[in-house]
Amino acid sequence: MGCGRVGASLAQEIESRGHSVAVIDQNPDSFRRLAGDFGGQKVTGIGFDRDTLIQAGIEDTYAFAAVSDGDNSNVLAARVARETFGVANVVARIYDPKRAEIYQRLGIPTVATVRWTADQVLRRMLPLGATDEYRDPSGEVRLVQIDYHAGWTGRSVRRIEEATGARVAFLSRYTDGVMVTGDTVLQENDVLHVLLRSDDADLVERTLTHAPEKED
Repeated sequence: MGCGRVGASLAQEIESRGHSVAVIDQNPDSFRRLAGDFGGQKVTGIGFDRDTLIQAGIEDTYAFAAVSDGDNSNVLAARVARETFGVANVVARIYDPKRAEIYQRLGIPTVATVRWTADQVLRRMLPLGATDEYRDPSGEVRLVQIDYHAGWTGRSVRRIEEATGARVAFLSRYTDGVMVTGDTVLQENDVLHVLLRSDDADLVERTLTHAPEKED
């Protein structure tokens, strides 16, 4: 739902991966953002209206993304897709970060646009410690991108996990994602992605943003 710049880009990316796509938007002019060779369905209507959703094929849908420019519309559409039509994979774009966190805890996966953008800009300006990339609906488990002291460079993933009690999920190395083992060594400019319990976040952040103890 939503054929703005994000919705159009998302629809074309999904189609390029071999999936069938339907795009819903109230304004038929919005479909002009789609490439001329876009083969998906274009449905003019309100994205949380049952008849519009049925016309778009919601009854045989694997996933639904609500990415219009309205928080209320996105949340309502996401709830209708999940609760009325039983779509298992639903995500809503939310501009208000406080509301995004509430909906996340209610089990509606959200992308908090403003907070994410601000975090990404700040991360390129200042060391921030830990920045959420995912939080489970209970809020107890988080996947975070976390800054670390230069002294951790050259240390193994096993050493990081032993020191923090957290789990290193993967590394971003230049433009590549790197699956890790205990023997994987942290290199300069690697981005560290860590799974941790929310209650342990302060300890993990404090440990990694300070120099590690010297090894024997």
